[in-house]
Amino acid sequence: MADQTDLRQDLLRRIAARRVGIDAYLRRRRPRVRRWSTVVLTLTSASAVFTAGPALGGVPFAEAVRNALGVETTSFVWQTLCFLSLLVSVGAAILTNVAKPQEAAAQLGAVEAAGAELEGLSTLLEFGHLSVEDGVKLYQQYVTKIPFVPEERVPA
Repeated sequence: MADQTDLRQDLLRRIAARRVGIDAYLRRRRPRVRRWSTVVLTLTSASAVFTAGPALGGVPFAEAVRNALGVETTSFVWQTLCFLSLLVSVGAAILTNVAKPQEAAAQLGAVEAAGAELEGLSTLLEFGHLSVEDGVKLYQQYVTKIPFVPEERVPA
């Protein structure tokens, strides 16, 4: 019986170590993913703003901007707004394809789900509602979903 208790405690330590790794991973990745998504959203919104004036206001809008800025031709207004829209659109497209924020968000979701599964597994093991053998099988199933999250050392 002592052998089962030792195995149970070892498995609980492994679960705790993996959960520490999950928490550390989420602390590092969440802000980065949020910032990246915010930048992409800001750039795509800026592109819409730069094209909204000419699209909705037409020639009167261009004339008003020309007079306000004191430039000689309305073509300069159109060209500037279109160029700015081009720059921010290209920036948003590059950032979207480089970072793949959807994949990063899905990865965060997988890590959060695995953390919740491991928490539940730990509870079942602590209260003796699950055998060690079944616990090991579930542990292996849960951690294979997140191979990119390292296991951290937990003080005994």
